[in-house]
Amino acid sequence: MQRQQTIIEESLKAIMEDEDFLPDLKAQTREQAYNSLVALLSTPNHIHKSFLRITTENGTIVRIPSFRVQHSDTVGPYKGGIRFHESVNEDEVSNLAKLMTLKNALHELPFGGGKGGVVINPKEYSIKELNLICKKYVQYFNDILGPDKDIPAPDVGTGEREMDWMMGEFKNIHPGEPYRNSFTGKSIVNGGSLGRRESTGKGVYYTFRYLMHDFVNEHRKWLGDTENIFAHTALDHADKKLKMAVQGFGNLGSVAALEAYQCNHLKNRVVAVSDANVMLYNSDGLDIPGLVQFAKEHGGDLPSTEQELNEHELVAEIKERDDLLELDVDVLILAALEDQIHKENMKDIQAKIIVEGANGPITEEADRYLADKGVLIVPDILANAGGVIVSYYEWVQGREAQFMTEDQVFEKLFDKLRETMDTILPQFFGDPFPLRQNCYIHSVTKLSTIMYRQGKLY
Repeated sequence: MQRQQTIIEESLKAIMEDEDFLPDLKAQTREQAYNSLVALLSTPNHIHKSFLRITTENGTIVRIPSFRVQHSDTVGPYKGGIRFHESVNEDEVSNLAKLMTLKNALHELPFGGGKGGVVINPKEYSIKELNLICKKYVQYFNDILGPDKDIPAPDVGTGEREMDWMMGEFKNIHPGEPYRNSFTGKSIVNGGSLGRRESTGKGVYYTFRYLMHDFVNEHRKWLGDTENIFAHTALDHADKKLKMAVQGFGNLGSVAALEAYQCNHLKNRVVAVSDANVMLYNSDGLDIPGLVQFAKEHGGDLPSTEQELNEHELVAEIKERDDLLELDVDVLILAALEDQIHKENMKDIQAKIIVEGANGPITEEADRYLADKGVLIVPDILANAGGVIVSYYEWVQGREAQFMTEDQVFEKLFDKLRETMDTILPQFFGDPFPLRQNCYIHSVTKLSTIMYRQGKLY
């Protein structure tokens, strides 16, 4: 993601121009520090790559590319998910590890950034083969993983089942050593946290809700007096009955859609949802609980035929999947994959508020174009941190062997996101930088200060 690197460099330039930032650095020394920080933040500490040797159930041996990238441990041990997807590649994993470093710094979590990936379509493998892939991943990367080294979590294509398998293999390799905190996102019986499965989707909606309800209502007069174009976008939509569309109906999108459906704070109407196969539309609002139940019973898929809709008493029009992005709606929640809004479709986007549930769903060119049009984009670094925040709670609970209730987890998650937004939003609405830039400036400031204090700029 070149956009990510560009924003990092722009953020560094902005904070270096502030004489109150690291005031001991002057003239040439300050320029040297800037160059050092660009190098440190733009490149990972380690890139680990292996070809997992797997014997399939038909007796064939295959070699599957796999990665673990460790970007930075400046703030704490590496932390980030492992995705199983056929599009996984080294550059993608490296960029996602970098994003995790920035995300953890933004939300004041004691972790650095890491990311893992295995180049497979999990639907093409049996349960026994997936179990073996998970075990092999831990075996091959055993030396770099651990509760205080690098703590993986679920990502696209993985879940609590895979984390349970991986933790079990880590325990086998390290008998008598602490193991509960070696992986997060595990099942409850294996030391996982209540609410972890729903945490990313809930966090995406909590972020949107706090911005559009709590923050706007508390600062309505101030927002109305400012000339900030994004402030007026927020105010114009705060009291509307918002038409929402959710791209992606997996673990993230379905939870976010359900939160929107059930929310009493905002006047939401979820009129469209999509998955990899289909888009469902109803201008009066979809039956999200009914769709969630259908997906649960049908391997995660939405109904794709009139017969399936009728059998489950669901009212919707079946449309082309990709048409969802260009619908006449107020809010888009992007909960699928990267680069969904790009040069070819950016001018057709009608939504005035976009929430990035997925990582990097908007390309750099489209991001700048939409921002110039006054589209309020809640970026991935801010909106989709619910998973890593609750992973942190799981990590702490495992260390202390004391576990919170689900309500306590969600309350702490909301409070954590509120703390971050109370830091970021006043800056965002008070200066000309887009919200993404403000988040990056905050993260880069923290990371740069810590690296300077640790003597890493010499």
